[in-house]
Amino acid sequence: MFFSDERLHFFRPLTSKYREQIVECLRLLHERLYSARADYGESLKREQVVDIFCEALERAPLLEGEDDDSSRFKNNREQAGWVLGALLDNGWLERQVDQATFQSTYPFSRMGRLFTQSLVEADGHNVRTHHRNTRNTLNALAAFLNHGEVYDLLDAHEYSERIIADFTDIIAELEERKRELVREVEAQQLVQQASDQFFDFMEKRFQPDVAIRLSADSVEKHRERIQDTIDRIRRKPREWKAHAERELRRLAPHLLVDEHSSILWQLLDGIESRLRNASDIMLPALRKTLQGFTQRADIIIRQLSYLHSQKHTDVVGICRQLAALDPAECDARLSAAGDALASVRVGLVDPAAVRLRERRERPPVHSLMTELDNPDDATLRELGVQQLLDKAFNINASNLRDYLRNALGAGKRIDNRDLPISNARDLLALSHLIELAGADQASHGLRVRIEPNGEPITDETYFSRRDGFIIDLEQDDHA
Repeated sequence: MFFSDERLHFFRPLTSKYREQIVECLRLLHERLYSARADYGESLKREQVVDIFCEALERAPLLEGEDDDSSRFKNNREQAGWVLGALLDNGWLERQVDQATFQSTYPFSRMGRLFTQSLVEADGHNVRTHHRNTRNTLNALAAFLNHGEVYDLLDAHEYSERIIADFTDIIAELEERKRELVREVEAQQLVQQASDQFFDFMEKRFQPDVAIRLSADSVEKHRERIQDTIDRIRRKPREWKAHAERELRRLAPHLLVDEHSSILWQLLDGIESRLRNASDIMLPALRKTLQGFTQRADIIIRQLSYLHSQKHTDVVGICRQLAALDPAECDARLSAAGDALASVRVGLVDPAAVRLRERRERPPVHSLMTELDNPDDATLRELGVQQLLDKAFNINASNLRDYLRNALGAGKRIDNRDLPISNARDLLALSHLIELAGADQASHGLRVRIEPNGEPITDETYFSRRDGFIIDLEQDDHA
């Protein structure tokens, strides 16, 4: 249970009118202990903690409450001692006593540090790089694939969880910014201040974080690589995955649902599901929220600009001035205004020419390029065998003409049953010899006339049956 023992009234210090001052004390103490200015070799004693709280009390305002008792504390130091006691009694701080010197130090408790860290992050002054969680997920998965350290897989699972949380935070921040912009405009009606706030957000918040999340570090950009890394992990040898499963069950037994389930598969499925939700749900929601924020800011700034430009054209005031005049002078002024407006021509739009055209949706263009891996040995061997087979059964027209010339010798006429077969190339040439009667061979200076003799050839070693014909060479160009 959370609310037990010293944490029974954990949030009591944050419910009084001093809550803003106590929060500032916690933030300043956290900065003193855990920020870049912290001295990790020194433990804070009571006097040092009270001094830090006194500085924080000077910064933070006192909220108005029901028990408005301004004389409760004589000075800030007395109030700082009261704040320290309240934080000790309710579990935010701990008192640790050095057994050698019997001096007390006052560090944060574990829960106090976690909740104070949230208060510090909500203040928004620290530098955040939450848009890198997608790349961190990819890098941790790649490290697990290469080295097999299950800590990298657990880190990748944690980073993937932060991806969804980061989208939720930035969407909530945009909605809050939009409401704050409307509230400021309603309260002040200042064009310059409203536009300055909008451009300040675009330069200091949008450009460093949101723009990178939508472009350079978009989940759509790294999703394919992360999915490929997960698939390669699943294709690892059985012994490698069994070792990873044993390590995961030893380090994170609370993740095991039952004995027949796999923590490794559970973590990989969780990362896939979070990336899918971030890409298909959260990223479009972020774009829609950002578009709504910019549209609202544009509308407000346009309205304020119009009101600011029209502040010297007070129509109601002019009407009141005309009403206060006598009828003759009023008619004279209206006549003069009419003469001045006589040259104005108003052109109306023909309603028949106004047509509502449906907007055509452009088909999406998929521009992702797949990175091809190097072929394995089996694929290279298969390609080599296929090339050798293609070369073995390949014969060109020049080989056919040379074979026929060698077979004819000094003659001009030969029966195809007398053609010699001394090797595999002669056999291929014999099977393609009918092609010599084509017009393409005549263009190369070889004119062949083939006459079938009507006697099929069956007593053959290489062919079960083939037609018999006479080859007659009419002209042979030796050039």
